[in-house]
Amino acid sequence: MQLGSCYRYLIPMFALLATALAPAQGPDVKYTVTAETAQVTPGSTVRAVASFSLGDGWHVNAHEPLDKFLIPTEISLEENGAVSLTEAAYPAHKLFTVAGDELAVYEHEFNIGLVLAIAADAPAGDLTVNGTLRYQACDDKQCMPPDNLDMTFTLTVGDDQTAVDPELFASVTWPGDTADDGATETPAMETTATEATEEATVKPETGDWKSLAEDFTVIGRTGFEDSDAFLAFLEQGLTGEVSETDDSVFANKSWGLILLLIVVGGLALNLTPCVLPLIPVNIAIIGAGTKAGSRGRGFALGSAYGIGISLVYGLLGLAVMLSFASAFGTINATPWFNGLIALLFVVLGLAMFDIIHIDFTRFQTKLGIKKNENGSFLVAFGMGCVSALLAGACVAPVVISTILFAQDSYSQGNTFALALPFLLGVGMALPWPLVGAGLSVLPKPGMWMVRVKQAFGVFIIAFAAYYGYLAFTLMRVDTTIDVGQQDGWYTSLEEGLAEAKATGKPVLLDFWATWCKNCLVMDDTTLKDEAVVEKMESFVKIKYQAERMDKSPAKEVTEHFDVLGLPAYLILQPSDE
Repeated sequence: MQLGSCYRYLIPMFALLATALAPAQGPDVKYTVTAETAQVTPGSTVRAVASFSLGDGWHVNAHEPLDKFLIPTEISLEENGAVSLTEAAYPAHKLFTVAGDELAVYEHEFNIGLVLAIAADAPAGDLTVNGTLRYQACDDKQCMPPDNLDMTFTLTVGDDQTAVDPELFASVTWPGDTADDGATETPAMETTATEATEEATVKPETGDWKSLAEDFTVIGRTGFEDSDAFLAFLEQGLTGEVSETDDSVFANKSWGLILLLIVVGGLALNLTPCVLPLIPVNIAIIGAGTKAGSRGRGFALGSAYGIGISLVYGLLGLAVMLSFASAFGTINATPWFNGLIALLFVVLGLAMFDIIHIDFTRFQTKLGIKKNENGSFLVAFGMGCVSALLAGACVAPVVISTILFAQDSYSQGNTFALALPFLLGVGMALPWPLVGAGLSVLPKPGMWMVRVKQAFGVFIIAFAAYYGYLAFTLMRVDTTIDVGQQDGWYTSLEEGLAEAKATGKPVLLDFWATWCKNCLVMDDTTLKDEAVVEKMESFVKIKYQAERMDKSPAKEVTEHFDVLGLPAYLILQPSDE
């Protein structure tokens, strides 16, 4: 089987396949905000209606979902000293059935009533008001990650009290109104107003999490753990003896060791049976060695060749990582993506045992590249770029694995991970300045290369087995499991912190996201262990869904608690009064 003619498109195809697996674009949400009167007067309370349009086929969760796991639709306004939101009247929800489960939703067009307080010293003229709609859009097939819609509207301060669009305001059930007895949906109106209830817990105002968090101290943190380790973490948390540990991808790992392994790995790629036999050919093509005229010029030509290799791997890594930064977590959590990588590595592994033949030697002649007797820096650089792309089946698994590792690290907040593919190229480029200067001590091809080739085959098949196992595991783990639905878990950070402050209990704060496969596995295994469940009863348990850690409000919350990656489990101790 000849795959050589198509292999140079392998990594671009990998990128295109990743794009195909990426989640679809969410709806283009449009909005208008209409005040009840043409102008508002200082010191008054006025009503306004925020009207939203999602587009046909889309809906958002109601303000009070039937399932606490879901992201509620919520509107908020920024305080500007002149206008403040005192209450919000949400519409009656509709019932939407998915896979036998009923959901409370707002359909593609809905209105939210706003009760606004105008400051007594509000200046005459136009007032700009900024706000945010927090929502999660779904259609009948999939749900988008939670998102924020930035809103801006203008109120005019003056004496004109002419009514605007009475029918629009009559369509909203305002606080104090009586619901239509014929309504089939419940409740007829939902409101953000804080009301006294028979329950002992008082809900804090929305957005008050930061002031509540100031009354707590982080005494411990951990990441993915088995039941025994997590149980020990909880037990130590109850005694206040837990120490904070880094839960990032590089936790308990030396940066120097990671960089060294990647650079040495790149260096070792030159000894693979896909690269080593072509070294004399490439020396002749770039005009290095004795053709260069001097060792200094040969060193420079070899350096130009090596720079080409480094830039290709570095730019390839950057292109893949930055292009799919927002979607990578979701893609990487699918069994299909991991299965695709496993299949690709099986093919490359079989090539190491000559079951599948991949031939690259003919590419150079097809590209019209000939020996360069005088030595050209441009040709040397270009040949380095070409050789990096045509390096072969031995190199592809290492390159792909490095990019996957780097992307996973980058998505968890480690910006330095962007440099890892470049460092792999640096490692592969290291020998070339010396080779260009005339170094002739190179390993000679022989039977040892067959054994090395077979060893690489085993190595690559092991990669395939790893990704195949991930795919199998993810197929068994239902990504719609009831994360956050366990009894006693708060999904509101404010409510959970308020409860802990009132009771004096420590807090177990769980940061998770739907794209975090380890989060899902933890919920399906460790957090269902009977001993762990029993021990967690001593805590106020809060699940915070950090779906998009680079956007508000998750950005502010994760930064406050120094959370770089998921899953992250923190123990908070209430401060002594």
